[in-house]
Amino acid sequence: MKNFYILLVILFVLTTSFKTKKPAYLLFNEKGKTVKYEKMVRQLEDADIVLFGELHNNAIAHWLQLELTKDLHELKDSNLVLGAEMFESDNQLVLDEYFSGLISQTRFEAEARLWNNYKTDYKPLVEFARENQLRFVATNIPRRYASLVNSEGFEGLEKLSDEAKAFLPPLPVLYDPELPAYKSMMNMEGMGSHVSENFPKAQAIKDATMAHFILENWLPGKLLIHYHGAYHSDNFEGIYWYLKQHNPNLNIVTITTVSQEDVSELTEKNTARANFAICVDEDMTKTH
Repeated sequence: MKNFYILLVILFVLTTSFKTKKPAYLLFNEKGKTVKYEKMVRQLEDADIVLFGELHNNAIAHWLQLELTKDLHELKDSNLVLGAEMFESDNQLVLDEYFSGLISQTRFEAEARLWNNYKTDYKPLVEFARENQLRFVATNIPRRYASLVNSEGFEGLEKLSDEAKAFLPPLPVLYDPELPAYKSMMNMEGMGSHVSENFPKAQAIKDATMAHFILENWLPGKLLIHYHGAYHSDNFEGIYWYLKQHNPNLNIVTITTVSQEDVSELTEKNTARANFAICVDEDMTKTH
C-alpha cells in the first residue's frame, strides 16, 4: 500500500510539473480573447484588404501566411490578389515576366533583388500565386529612393525623373509626424544622434508606396492580402492609415504577429495592436 501511494505522488508530480498542452501559437482578437482560425477566416473573407503583419524570421507566421492564402483562394478563387513588402515596385516587370513564362525561375530569382530568406519564407507564396494565375503585386519603394528620403527628406524625390516617379505614390506625399509610430522613431534607443527628422519620413514613404500600389491593384469584389513587417500596420497606422486617407470606406482587416514566453494570454502591450494577433512561443525556431 505504501508503494502505491508513492507511485500516486510521483504521477501527481509528473503531471503537474509539465504543461500537458504546449501550443506553438494561439490566435487572439482585438480584445485579447482567443479565437479559432476558422472564425478569423470568415471575417477575412468579407474584407477588401487584409494586412498581414509578420515577424520576418518567424516560422509560424510564414506557415500561416501560406495556409491562409490557400484557404482564402478556396473562397475567393480568381478574386484573390497578393502583394508584398518584399518586392520593390520597379521589380513588377520581372515578376510579371516570370508569371507569364517569358523568363525562367532562375532568371527571375537572379534579377529580382530577393530577400535572403526568400526561398524558405516567400517563394512558397510566389509559386502558389503563379500556379493559380493570381496577381502578385510588388508594392515597396525601391530602397534607393527610401535612402534618398532618409538623407534629403521628401524634397529629394522631386529631383527624380518622371520614369523614376512611376515607382512612387503621387507627390507630394501625405505625412503626419504626430502619428505614434513615426513619432516614436525619433526616440529610438541606441540610435543617438543618428536620428534626424527624415528618419521617420523614410518609413512613411515605404508605407505610402505600399498603400498606393495596393490601391492601384484592388477593385471592388476583390480581396487583396498583403504581407509585410508587423510594424507597417500595427496599431492601425502605417499602411492602414494611408489606405484610409485615400479611401475611408475600405473594409481592412489587420493581423499582427507577436512573440511571448507564455502564449496562453496576450500581454497588455500586445493587445489591440490589430484585429487579430498570432501569439507565438518565443522559443519557436527562427527561419534566419
